[in-house]
Amino acid sequence: MSSLFRRKSPDLVADATATVTPEPDTTPRPKGYTPSKKELGRETPKRQSSQRRREAVKAPANRREAYKQMRERQRAERAEASEGMRAGDERYLLARDRGPERRLVRDIVDSRRTAGTWFFVGAIIVFIGSTGAMPYQIQLAANLLWAILALSVVIDSILISRRIKKRITEKFPNTTQRMGSLYLYGIMRALTFRRMRVPKPQVALGTKI
Repeated sequence: MSSLFRRKSPDLVADATATVTPEPDTTPRPKGYTPSKKELGRETPKRQSSQRRREAVKAPANRREAYKQMRERQRAERAEASEGMRAGDERYLLARDRGPERRLVRDIVDSRRTAGTWFFVGAIIVFIGSTGAMPYQIQLAANLLWAILALSVVIDSILISRRIKKRITEKFPNTTQRMGSLYLYGIMRALTFRRMRVPKPQVALGTKI
């Protein structure tokens, strides 16, 4: 009977309370097998529900609120596109303005003063001066001014076209752009006031291109 109440050996107690360490899994794995995070003893941290709620987009309460949000989003997108177009960002440019060749043509035109910028101002003066109510001398002067402006634009357009051809041939010898299209693009930009050009000039006057 005394053996029933005998104290257990410390070694037996330690063995009973010891944590059983699982044996590693030695099952052969196929080639290229990648162990999961659970097998490696790591678990993917979960986001708190409050954080998910903060990151969630607030849904509109009604159709009026949804329409207001849509209007605000469209207004912001238009403003971004307009600013990107003025800055010369390729993502927002029209098809006629895209490409490195067109950018080079813009720089060629914007780096110089052009006679075309004064063409429309001169045309207005000529229109007013050539009316029948004006004296003959003023009409004659207006017609002379018109001839000078027209000749200046023609000469300037020829010079711009020659410059475009030279620089495009040097920098883009394998371009697929038609030269006539690039000439027209540069001439039309040269006829526009500098401050009204879109995209806006990226080079200063007098810059060597």
